[in-house]
Amino acid sequence: MPLLDASKKHPMVMPDGTVIEQVVYLKNVIDHPRIAVGDHSYYHDFQLRDDYAATIAPYLFPLSPEKLVIGRFAQIAHGVRFITSSANHDMSGFSTYPFWNFMMTEETTAAAVKDLFATTANKGDTVIGNDVWIGMEAVVMPGVTIGDGAIVSARAVVVKDVAPYTIVGGNPARPVKKRFSDDVIEALLDVQWWTWPTAVIEKNLDVITGADIDALRSRAAALK
Repeated sequence: MPLLDASKKHPMVMPDGTVIEQVVYLKNVIDHPRIAVGDHSYYHDFQLRDDYAATIAPYLFPLSPEKLVIGRFAQIAHGVRFITSSANHDMSGFSTYPFWNFMMTEETTAAAVKDLFATTANKGDTVIGNDVWIGMEAVVMPGVTIGDGAIVSARAVVVKDVAPYTIVGGNPARPVKKRFSDDVIEALLDVQWWTWPTAVIEKNLDVITGADIDALRSRAAALK
């Protein structure tokens, strides 16, 4: 039985059996029609939350046109926020004030609410790749895609797409450096270790967490 258990709500358990309730597998604590999360992607918060969807994506609503998609093995720190397109205001006229938001009645239909979202600048889905690390209190703006293996530094404000295995930081976030050479990045994207069965991942942690790309490729080839 693998120790990595994607079905857990709280996956971090200390040797003495203490469950760290501040760490959650997002897939098991979010039930939202516009959010999809892969296995083993966790979020840590210094507080216990009743609504993790609203915590990490406060402007993503059931009737929003956009989605938040998070891959497998993402690591999301305290205070990270995904600001999705439904947070936007209509900027085509003289005022950006959302008057209609405060003038709804019992006769306002779901279709009418969707039309309100249609008047704003919809930048599309926000997509977080696999094995992405997003540091404390970082903000990811609407429509951004963060590639596999990327790292977002603490308190960065990400306004543009981030290439795979690239470290970004600052406001607005800019590339700091690539984590590996282009050849190694290409190989990692080909291997895609995060798609392996959990038991296989556990048996190969030495090469997954190591830095020998030939060894990782050799293990991957043996699995085919």
